Amino acid sequence: MKRRLCPPTTCPPAGGASDRPIGVFDSGIGGLTVFDAISRRMPSENLVYFGDTAHVPYGTKSPEAVGRYSFEVARFLDRCGIKALVVACNTASAVALPRVRRGTRVPVIGVILPGAKSAVEASRSGSIGIIGTEATISSGAYTRVVTGLRPKARVVGIACPLFVPLVEEGWWDDAVTEAVARRYLAPMRLGGVDTLILGCTHYPLLKDVVARVMGKGVALIDSAEQTAVEICGLLRRMGLERTSGRGRHRFVVSDGPERFRRLAGRLIGKEVDVRCHRFDL
Repeated sequence: MKRRLCPPTTCPPAGGASDRPIGVFDSGIGGLTVFDAISRRMPSENLVYFGDTAHVPYGTKSPEAVGRYSFEVARFLDRCGIKALVVACNTASAVALPRVRRGTRVPVIGVILPGAKSAVEASRSGSIGIIGTEATISSGAYTRVVTGLRPKARVVGIACPLFVPLVEEGWWDDAVTEAVARRYLAPMRLGGVDTLILGCTHYPLLKDVVARVMGKGVALIDSAEQTAVEICGLLRRMGLERTSGRGRHRFVVSDGPERFRRLAGRLIGKEVDVRCHRFDL
């Protein structure tokens, strides 16, 4: 397997320990919802984002493939000199977190535990729904964490494999997207869940559609904000929080930088500079 070293222009140079960037990665643009939450909560932090757009979506891949892709991305970001890594992908968090941790020398946070905590706190009845990719739902990771936190919870999971391609296409509030959502979410509506975990970081971009379909009585849980709280607390405990100046943001993808640039600009509201790093997998 050939590997390219991290180009010097790709990532912020290392200064003091607190000046090193936080790494954030996802299979595509969905993890930018987490990236944006972190940047708003911690505006002084340097951040580097990797979107593995050559392999999106992860949710239809085997656990072995997801583990391999995630490991290589984690290794790449580790070579960039990050101080912590956020796996802003539910599929990778569900099936590849141990392998990601073996590939880095820094603390690693996934998005499943923060999302599950928020859902347990929000649910009145304990009837909690989860929507995610096929890999995330079949892993049972959310169900295990939710029932671990709230043993009497009734958990229903449904895979929504078309949601990620719709997000990557930029169809965030489209009639086609709503028709797909109504078909996927019908069992959730009939099941009477009062809280629905958006178990993929792409899904918050469809929040308006999902909210219309599910109705006002259902709380939608986006793990991005809670994940930002978790990484903030971790860095503070480790004495690695950067508290002054304005953080620098870098973006790297494994394919299609122009497409990523267009959608990322739409999502975070500003033009971004994107570099490309391809893996020979």
